[in-house]
Amino acid sequence: MNKIIETIKEIHNRDICMFKVGTFYHIYNKDAEILSYIFKYKIKEIGENLKECGFPITALPKVMAKLENLKINYLTLDRRNNYDVDAKEDYKKLNNYEKYYEKAHRYINNNNRIKNLTMFLEENIEKENFKELMKNLEDVVYERRKI
Repeated sequence: MNKIIETIKEIHNRDICMFKVGTFYHIYNKDAEILSYIFKYKIKEIGENLKECGFPITALPKVMAKLENLKINYLTLDRRNNYDVDAKEDYKKLNNYEKYYEKAHRYINNNNRIKNLTMFLEENIEKENFKELMKNLEDVVYERRKI
């Protein structure tokens, strides 16, 4: 992520900043987690502690409408035009950015834990003790269902 984008995010740390690059919008870090949570967009790790997701410009009206419905502040910026703001919505004290970030962060962390467990099981599926491992895992899962 370049310095201009970092500076913009420092200033607008409670707004989703969507950066137009060609025919796509790119969203980074906390903002990417929120949009991934809301729209099920895939997040890419593009560097150490750097996440990104994106969507085509044709999806912008849908994204803006949903963010407006949820009362989440946002900005759209165009890299070609020196990062000028194309659109902005500010809900002031009604902004739900932090609320949705907390939900998104928790969801993504839990989802990653599930993926890691799945990967572990797939890697060990042919081992001799796999049947026992699965039985133990199922016992824990089904025991929790009774609560």
